[in-house]
Amino acid sequence: MTEETPGFDEKPDVPSGATPDDAEPKAAPSSEGAAPAGDAAAAQVAGLTAQLDQVRTALGERTADLQRLQAEYQNYRRRVERDRIAVKEVAIATLLTELLPVLDNISRARDHGELVGGFKSVAESLESVAAKMGLQQFGKEGEPFDPTIHEALMHSYAPDVTETTCVAILQPGYKFGERNLRPARVAVAEPQPGATPAGQEPGSADTADGKESGGPEEG
Repeated sequence: MTEETPGFDEKPDVPSGATPDDAEPKAAPSSEGAAPAGDAAAAQVAGLTAQLDQVRTALGERTADLQRLQAEYQNYRRRVERDRIAVKEVAIATLLTELLPVLDNISRARDHGELVGGFKSVAESLESVAAKMGLQQFGKEGEPFDPTIHEALMHSYAPDVTETTCVAILQPGYKFGERNLRPARVAVAEPQPGATPAGQEPGSADTADGKESGGPEEG
């Protein structure tokens, strides 16, 4: 009769409720499961990159729209300001034009010595206000005649002028800024026909012509 060696046929202790398979060591996971996880991460990064590019594109478009809208608004403001100034200038010019006959009457009263007392104070105040609004008077005796700002009402000849000249101001002209409200009404004088221009001695022109034409020499 052989004796059995104790411990060889005994099975390892297994916790209650556990199957025998749980007592066996688990095998290490294979590397085949890691590859799909890496591909999924790369795909997720690619998707996020694409979304980021879309957001950047949309942001660039919105920024361009905002800049264009801002430029249009600035142009609109400048146009409105320019129109406002133009309307204001037209209104002032219209008002000053209506005041010109009054200013003419004040000037005539001053020339006749009738600008006295309270009327003088009112007249000077009106002239001061008109000047502050930009009304400018022009037209002086002795200045060359300019048909763009002068209106000739009288014409004569004078030996002491070398060009068409304003010799008398019958009614002054007025302007507002670059806008002529009324031309200066003047009397003009032209050089006397056949008169020697000022600064040239009589006969000097004939002498010069004789020399140039090769006239006969003396002696």
